[in-house]
Amino acid sequence: MELFYFLVFGALGVIVAALELSKYNKARIVTTPAFNAFKNNYLLIYSLMMAGDWLQGPYVYFLYSQYGFGKGEIGQLFIAGFGSSMLFGTIVGSLADKKGRKRACVTYCITYILSCITKHSPQYRVLMVGRVLGGIATSLLFSAFESWLVAEHNKRGFEQQWLSLTFSKAIFLGNGLVAILSGLFGNLLVDSFGFGPVAPFDAAACFLAIGMAIILSTWSENYGDPSENKDLLMQFRDAAVTIASDEKIALLGAIQSLFEGSMYTFVFLWTPALSPNGEDIPHGFIFATFMLSSMLGSSIASRLMARSTVKVESYMQIVFSISAASLMLPIVTSLVEPPSKVRGGGISFPGFIQLLGFCTFEACVGIFWPSIMKMRSQYIPEEARSTIMNFFRIPLNIFVCIVLYNVDAFPITIMFGMCSIFLLVASILQRRLMVISDSLKPRPQEWTPTKERDQEAEPLSA
Repeated sequence: MELFYFLVFGALGVIVAALELSKYNKARIVTTPAFNAFKNNYLLIYSLMMAGDWLQGPYVYFLYSQYGFGKGEIGQLFIAGFGSSMLFGTIVGSLADKKGRKRACVTYCITYILSCITKHSPQYRVLMVGRVLGGIATSLLFSAFESWLVAEHNKRGFEQQWLSLTFSKAIFLGNGLVAILSGLFGNLLVDSFGFGPVAPFDAAACFLAIGMAIILSTWSENYGDPSENKDLLMQFRDAAVTIASDEKIALLGAIQSLFEGSMYTFVFLWTPALSPNGEDIPHGFIFATFMLSSMLGSSIASRLMARSTVKVESYMQIVFSISAASLMLPIVTSLVEPPSKVRGGGISFPGFIQLLGFCTFEACVGIFWPSIMKMRSQYIPEEARSTIMNFFRIPLNIFVCIVLYNVDAFPITIMFGMCSIFLLVASILQRRLMVISDSLKPRPQEWTPTKERDQEAEPLSA
């Protein structure tokens, strides 16, 4: 393995460690033992859930190829996953609001465990069923858990600012440290122990089962709108009306879809970008480096959100612009130095430059997750939170399905250029959201001491 990979990984590790250790030398937000116990319980469960997801990611494509399926058939399996998330996501989100978020989280565990079991079969139809189940589980993972957390946090009367602590720490652990450890553990199972590419899926099922047991024994139930006179169709209509009638929520949904669409496209593109001629690259080590970059981003986000003078709506404009620039690097490097036609070998110099840009993008991803969670907690109404969050995923899944279906139709540079454009649009929309948010602030000439104190005690209303 080339020294460059170790240097990048080591530099990122030193920076992350320095940022985390420096927190102990600065003033920290004072919380209560009750909140700390609540936060740690959620972080444990969220980490187990993310471990169940991350263990599978690096080996899905590899497992399908081991079963003898070609790129086209594998692409159809991936499309089935995103398509099922698009079709069923809103339904399961609405059921979570109506029937209970805890129940939805347990359903996530059961659904994903069943999806893992299907990986033992080489039959295409069985694998397709597994992808559909996985798509449903993904919708629940990115809506039900956050909805339960926000509702339970508010129900227990914790301060609104403390929610940012849980969000940033959840991303640092679940999307950073757990992702790195899951990649290393999966590599240990497959390569070192020789258990085969199905082993990570079995391990994922075990982590999901442990998390489900903790949920059942420690979580209480909460709801969005439990009224029995509201059917699913009415919930969909109310959520759509809420999005259409509130520009802030509509902008937030567009921003999320544009960024996550670019992010999921990047997941599919980074491997051919770094090895266009079949260069020998350490996929697992690069994946771990990306996750370390994401940890760096989440650590930066925790510092930004801890400052009352820094607005999420403001700094996210810069984050989206940096993300767009980082994904432009494959286009720039291809113009400066055309790709070599020699097959094999190590990573090229343009590949090194792109790798640094991709690490920058992953750091932006680490900032994005807790920041978008914070904005969703501010702007999305509690009674339809899961439904609206899954509405946001509809354009995202359509976009990713289209990209996967046409992955061979366009050069990779065109794909990256398209992602950069989407990220620039997200930055513009984020600017608009900030302008609207600032316009809703009370005017300084119309205040009294009592009124000002009451307004500051209240979270930003949707």
